[in-house]
Amino acid sequence: MSNQFRNLLIIDDEASMRHMLRLVLEQNNYRVSEAQNGAEAINLLYKEKFDVILSDIRMPDMDGLTFLEQPEVRSLDTTIIMMSAYGSIDTALACMQRGAYDYISKPFKPDEVVLTLRKAEERQELRLENIELKKELSKHDKSFSITDIIHASPKMAQILKLVKTAAKANSAILISGETGTGKELIAKALHSESGRKGQFLAINCSAITAGLLESELFGHKKGAFTGADRDKQGLFSIADGGTLFLDEIADLPLELQPKLLRVLQEGEIRKVGATRAEKIDTRIVAAAGTDLQVAVEQNQFRQDLYYRLAVVDIDLPPLRERPEDIIILADHFLETLCQRDNRPLPHLTDAAKKNLLSYHWPGNVRELENYLEKALIFSPGETLELPPLRSRQSAPGRSNPDEYSLKVASRRLEEEYIRKALIKTSGNRTQASELLEVSLRSLMYKIKDYEID
Repeated sequence: MSNQFRNLLIIDDEASMRHMLRLVLEQNNYRVSEAQNGAEAINLLYKEKFDVILSDIRMPDMDGLTFLEQPEVRSLDTTIIMMSAYGSIDTALACMQRGAYDYISKPFKPDEVVLTLRKAEERQELRLENIELKKELSKHDKSFSITDIIHASPKMAQILKLVKTAAKANSAILISGETGTGKELIAKALHSESGRKGQFLAINCSAITAGLLESELFGHKKGAFTGADRDKQGLFSIADGGTLFLDEIADLPLELQPKLLRVLQEGEIRKVGATRAEKIDTRIVAAAGTDLQVAVEQNQFRQDLYYRLAVVDIDLPPLRERPEDIIILADHFLETLCQRDNRPLPHLTDAAKKNLLSYHWPGNVRELENYLEKALIFSPGETLELPPLRSRQSAPGRSNPDEYSLKVASRRLEEEYIRKALIKTSGNRTQASELLEVSLRSLMYKIKDYEID
């Protein structure tokens, strides 16, 4: 709570009451003015601004209720607390209806007045903080635009051209690409370019259990399951007229995939526990960090759902395949981070740029941003000092966390077999895909993923 002095006006026709309140309130750091009735108080309002007004109700010339109804009072941004020895519930309600914050019945202890004023101050401070927060949020609440995506490479320019074209349709879109390539940014750009008036909402399908995910997406009816004590609106309904971004769609549980397929086919959802479906107009954009066709071949993802999602397939290239973007992104991140931390922008030397360009960036754009944030922490001077850039390896004498990983071992074995098949077929990828018993598309994706020349 603020410790600053607050201007307070006491309105009461009893001089003894005004005197007592003045003594108590001045001891609690209030600057106190006095008026004998409402008419006298109106004259004071023209001369001075008051933060709080303590007013009696029964007074000659102009009573408290009449005072509250005056235009000069109704336009005030001031907390008003009423006092009366003839109080009743009806009187208190009449005061509140005319704009008073609270009501105190006489006689009262001095501590009661101080406590009521403290509560009123806390309420006022919270209200002012809320106003300031809304102002601050409005500054940053600009619509995301496709022009906000930083790029210089022809590959990204081609991607953004495709985004502009695809955004105008209502078809589902599948965005594929490695972790950290900016799939959610592309989804936001699609929403921005679509002109849809509804919200953009995002959910990670791998971060929530199947039971909770169904309720989050579709909503539920009261009593649908234990703990469902009220109706819940799902994300599909909340994003009606807008866009729902389903990240990590490959991890969508198999039991939920038919429900998503129905949304895509019929444009309707059914809440958990509901007997009727409801129509929605929600654009679905999904993202996958792995090849969904492989998941289809392994019976982990429905083929019909895949085709419904991939009406337009946007494949984001990793950062190592668009080196033209590395320096322009680095400059952007450094400027943003320095503005956030209110510090001077350090110089990025040619040697530092060369280091950034020579690195593989397995974590893509996200890794670049995190790396530069770390570099700024250890660069107090005018020049940016880059920490060593190298692939993560286990330190000497320590066990490698990947040593017992089935995922890592599986990837190594898969890469080895792909290389053997390509050698066997003298680089003929169609024949190699037949040997490996995978689709040509899947093989091409893996060749790019493992960077097999």
